[in-house]
Amino acid sequence: MAVSVPFQFLFFLLLVLDRAVYSSSEYLIGLGSYDITGPAADVNMMGYANSEQTASGIHFRLRARAFIVAEPQGKRVAFVNLDACMASQIVTIKVLERLKARYGDLYTEKNVAISGIHTHAGPGGYLQYVTYIVTSLGFVRQSFDVLVDGIEQTIILAHQSLRPGSVYINKGDLLDAGVNRSPSSYLNNPEAERSRYKYNVDKEMTLLKFVDSKLGPIGSFNWFATHGTSMSRTNSLISGDNKGAAARFMEDWFENGQKMTYKIPRRVSTIVSDLNTNHSRLLDIAASYKSSKGQSLDAKVRVRKASKRTFVSAFCQSNCGDVSPNTLGAFCIDTGLPCDFNHSTCNGKNELCYGRGPGYPDEFESTRIIGEKQFKMAVGLFNKATEKLQGKVGYQHAYVDFSKLEVTIPKPGGYETVKTCPAAMGFGFAAGTTDGPGAFDFKQGDDKGNAFWRLVRNVLRTPGPEQVQCQKPKPILLDTGEMKTPYDWAPSILPVQMLRIGQLVILSVPGEFTTMAGRRLRDAVKSFLISLDSKEFSNNLHVVIAGLTNTYSQYITTYEEYEVQRYEGASTLYGPHTLTAYIQEFKKLATALVNGQTLPSGPQPPDLLDKQISLLAPVVVDSTPLGVSFGDVKADVPPKSTFRRGQQVNATFWSGCPRNDLMTEGSFAVVETLREGGKWVPVYDDDDFSVKFKWSREVKLSPESQATVEWRIPETAVAGVYRLRHYGASKSLFGSITSFSGSSSAFVVV
Repeated sequence: MAVSVPFQFLFFLLLVLDRAVYSSSEYLIGLGSYDITGPAADVNMMGYANSEQTASGIHFRLRARAFIVAEPQGKRVAFVNLDACMASQIVTIKVLERLKARYGDLYTEKNVAISGIHTHAGPGGYLQYVTYIVTSLGFVRQSFDVLVDGIEQTIILAHQSLRPGSVYINKGDLLDAGVNRSPSSYLNNPEAERSRYKYNVDKEMTLLKFVDSKLGPIGSFNWFATHGTSMSRTNSLISGDNKGAAARFMEDWFENGQKMTYKIPRRVSTIVSDLNTNHSRLLDIAASYKSSKGQSLDAKVRVRKASKRTFVSAFCQSNCGDVSPNTLGAFCIDTGLPCDFNHSTCNGKNELCYGRGPGYPDEFESTRIIGEKQFKMAVGLFNKATEKLQGKVGYQHAYVDFSKLEVTIPKPGGYETVKTCPAAMGFGFAAGTTDGPGAFDFKQGDDKGNAFWRLVRNVLRTPGPEQVQCQKPKPILLDTGEMKTPYDWAPSILPVQMLRIGQLVILSVPGEFTTMAGRRLRDAVKSFLISLDSKEFSNNLHVVIAGLTNTYSQYITTYEEYEVQRYEGASTLYGPHTLTAYIQEFKKLATALVNGQTLPSGPQPPDLLDKQISLLAPVVVDSTPLGVSFGDVKADVPPKSTFRRGQQVNATFWSGCPRNDLMTEGSFAVVETLREGGKWVPVYDDDDFSVKFKWSREVKLSPESQATVEWRIPETAVAGVYRLRHYGASKSLFGSITSFSGSSSAFVVV
């Protein structure tokens, strides 16, 4: 009995302390992250609509990252950020179906937001509307499945990790990570409005810092507007572009002890004690490890470098519609002179006008630089975040038919009612942008069109007089909202959503707002919320736009920008009053949020999964030359090689098509180092910025293929003995899949 009293007291004390943690913490918080890389071969990339841009390897892996914030006994919101071009209506529908089966009504369309970073270097074919899957030869089931699976797993991980914690917010200006790619369009906005802003793009980054009450910081999410187009329209390696890179840098920064230089004190391998006097010994050790023959593996094998990674960092997209990361400006590739200001052409041709990133002509370097700028800004905001989010968690959501929405607009002496239009794209859409020009004789700023392309258009559908009038001054190239064969070409019903965490309100929008359009929406919602309840919402209210969220419907410009009909205006689907319609509908959400009302859900968007058509040929069979096994080295590292940091080393292996096994939460390319006892340990993989996985066929339809593992040795690499390893899977003529691996000869890094 004497022992039980202190035990009972200790138990009571722990219970009290645990309850104290809950009471002192404003919320329950949970974060998650999961691989969504998808098929790294043969699949057209989403973003540039360039049919020749198909995946053939990995720059670094794509991930879904999520946070959940919940009141201990109340409402919750979940936000998922995808290293993908945009959200997809059919992906959102199927994710919500799975969440309902698993959690009931805990996570629904109302409180779950799924947002894309707008990388143009991810696999396409996962949207359900025809317009967005033409260049991917229709629907790509692997692209779709990996997203649905990955988003579900990310939310599960975040849900399972819910613990008491706090959320802090901080904001600051990042000046040199984006420029306006349509400045002539921006200049059409009223001068009085433009004079309120110092820049013609938004420079502000808004960051959330998540702090577990016991574990300390566990992650950060931020919103900043710049396009995911540092990687060009000719790139074929899957990449998260600048925002994916920034996320990788920040997660590595936290894992490596929050050192801004990323540098770890250089030390030699434990195999030898003195690198200078034992270089020859290292070479001898390396020489004893020749390239291995390819060997079959268990199909469930997944190899990743050892990591204690628990910190989740996401760099989310905002109103990026007219914001380019190619900050050096747009130039003619034939003359080197700046492009025409109004039309972004060179001698009348849009194909010759390209934006230049800060690492020009190296797109990988441009990606690194813009990613690093965002990362460093986020670190500064993270370290100085002191304002705690406090107050209610809430949400509102509605589906709205934007093809025929009545909108009230001011006019001299009162108001008038106008309507949005069925979706349509103008001639300026086909001209592309300075990030990725179009083809033929299209040009931005075309408000007339031409007779030849009208004849071509009319083969698909001739827009009626009412549609032509509604869309003016847009000359209609594709009347997508009224094209229904073989199924819908564009969405009509769109989700609008508002999430609240204390004094933060997130506006989930299903498209790309331009800079000024985003400013108008944010300002309208903020002032409206304050006018509804000045006690609940004051001037410390933070409003952010989460772009490309829950589905995709292209661009949203201001009325004045729409008149110019550059690319963004020509891609504003629902006519000149689209922005006003959004502001109107978000005010309805705001009213319901403040009054605690439940809005009608509205008309449901279609589920077109069963109607999808796919013309992408499957993998038929993989083969190797006679006497060669999958995983055998085709081009090895030279014997007794020594490399220094900053140099590149690569090896090429006989391989199978990466579509046979996506290696989700695994790796195709691994760098191993030799440890004491002759043990090889993975230290870098294809989720690192320093490792690239490149896959190719020597002949287009050949069953033989090769994979190259390429490693740019980072400054933080430890001196020692290394080798490159490739993991893959091959398909037999009978359809069976066999996993394999092979390794290069060893080499020395000093």
